[in-house]
Amino acid sequence: MSTHPTIIDAPDGTPFVDVTRDFDAMPEQVFRAATEPKLVAQWLGPRDLEIDIDEYDVRPGGRYRYTHHGGHIGEQRASFHGVFHTVEPGRLIIQTFEYEGVPDEVALEIHRFSAVDGRTRLAQRSVFPSLEVREGFLASGMRSGIEDSMDRLAELLERGV
Repeated sequence: MSTHPTIIDAPDGTPFVDVTRDFDAMPEQVFRAATEPKLVAQWLGPRDLEIDIDEYDVRPGGRYRYTHHGGHIGEQRASFHGVFHTVEPGRLIIQTFEYEGVPDEVALEIHRFSAVDGRTRLAQRSVFPSLEVREGFLASGMRSGIEDSMDRLAELLERGV
């Protein structure tokens, strides 16, 4: 089991949330797990929720949409969508991110995959349109969802994806 922590940093006075996690896998493996819909469905989101992926077309101009349901949100459904702007296999993804429960508040996400000491460091930066939107994101419980997702991704990679 991976012992690498997930580091979440939300610097005061900025619209940023930075997430960093090391994985015992090569950048190409982590990138594949982050871009193939059947693999994404195995790790994205809180552990107790199910996910339906409606679309996940990882290419410049491609779109994604998925919905979480069940578990701690019960009958509610939490849907998210966005557009992939930059995709460089094994290295970089830049995309938008929008929670459909708060429409018209779009974040920009930058995901960097880097080889570090025989592992892969996934460094993600989310840039929110305002401090208020970022604070709402943090207050919504997304921190625990990110931690669960990163742990589940590590478990998937340990199984040899």
